[in-house]
Amino acid sequence: MNRLLIPALALAFALAGCGGGTSGSKSLADAPLAGASIGGPFTLVNGDGKTVKDSDFTGKYRIMYFGYTFCPDVCPVDVQNIGGAMKLLDKSNPKLSEQIVPIFVTIDPARDTPKVVKEFAAAFHPRMVGLTGTPAQVDAAAKVYRVPYAKRETPSGYLMDHGRQAYLIGPKGEPIALLPQDQNPQAIVAEIERWIG
Repeated sequence: MNRLLIPALALAFALAGCGGGTSGSKSLADAPLAGASIGGPFTLVNGDGKTVKDSDFTGKYRIMYFGYTFCPDVCPVDVQNIGGAMKLLDKSNPKLSEQIVPIFVTIDPARDTPKVVKEFAAAFHPRMVGLTGTPAQVDAAAKVYRVPYAKRETPSGYLMDHGRQAYLIGPKGEPIALLPQDQNPQAIVAEIERWIG
């Protein structure tokens, strides 16, 4: 299990109480992460090698997930659940689905080239955007989204320990909620629809 998971979960639980919302509320002012200092400007590179900024997604809801394609355990499962949630929404609520951009941001830019992140993201959902960049760009994006990560050497190379959270972000870049990507696609859909359904 990665060593940054416990601190990331502690952060997630602490932030989950920021909004003071009540169960069943659909007001974004009552959302769990309303007012939290999560998210902000970033400049990264998409799967076509083009520069992408956070402002390119203005007007769309986003699911932001940070991980890496060489991840041996949680990342593929989490991203599969996010992609599965989007596929469920494509069928059950296509109008809502069209308003959401699922975004995978690598924390391993040395191995995750634009081509690699594009193929990885597309394997889980056709509209999932894979982003990479220089180490400095990736680090800046991870910091504004409060995602800790660190390189850990292994006998066969290295792994990346990292926080494991999926954020639902609003059309103006405002944090709304943590999504339960560690559960199943249905749970993710339920949380999305709770706030923006």
